[in-house]
Amino acid sequence: MTIGTVLITGVGRSRGIGAGIALHLAEQGWDLALGYLPDYDDRAGLERGPDDPHDIAERCRAAGADVELLPGDLADPDVPAKLIAAANRRGDLTGLVLSHAESVDSSILDTTVESWDRHYAVNTRASWLLIKAFAEQLPAAVRAARTGRIVALTSDHTAHNVPYGSSKGALDRIVIAAAIELAAHGVSANVINPGPIDTGWMDDELRTFLTQQTPAGRLGTPKDTADLVGFLLSPDGGWITGQVLHSNGGFAAK
Repeated sequence: MTIGTVLITGVGRSRGIGAGIALHLAEQGWDLALGYLPDYDDRAGLERGPDDPHDIAERCRAAGADVELLPGDLADPDVPAKLIAAANRRGDLTGLVLSHAESVDSSILDTTVESWDRHYAVNTRASWLLIKAFAEQLPAAVRAARTGRIVALTSDHTAHNVPYGSSKGALDRIVIAAAIELAAHGVSANVINPGPIDTGWMDDELRTFLTQQTPAGRLGTPKDTADLVGFLLSPDGGWITGQVLHSNGGFAAK
């Protein structure tokens, strides 16, 4: 018997954090709706296989989950509500995990208006619209049991990654607001800052440097983040809400 359905956005690559979260939740008994943007990884220069979303879905199905793949560009303001509606086709969508991101490095002096607007459209506006649509469809039983769950992934990036870092900062505030405003809907809402996770974007020099900055003695993995997401979605995690949780092995601790 499944627990219910979770919509996870940003599940485009097998090495990505979203994929790790999806596999972990499938093993926990959740059914899944997986959002992804087919051309993003190529545009961002990220490593991926020829058909990663379908490969991830098959691995989740092998773990016992019912899985629906939902491609869509979150820069389109009509897409968030459509994703929520599709994910809720059985009327049991109780979890929302915001793992998507637009992330193209640029600085104050060379960021274009087009890039700025796309980062905010995807990372900030779409997240708000997803949260709004999610809250609007919650079944009465979920509200009464207070089992609605929202988890978003954020980042500390600032310098030389200004559109990404600032739009993630705005995301944090939206999720904290959701924890307060949607409490009466039976929803808890939290943000996870996973620190540096090697999903294929690091070279050896950067990998060594970041490991040295992490007291735990290693870099984080998608599973580290997935373990915390799974707990926050569970009944035991319901008391935690309105938090930005640094689950990063002590990265850059002073």
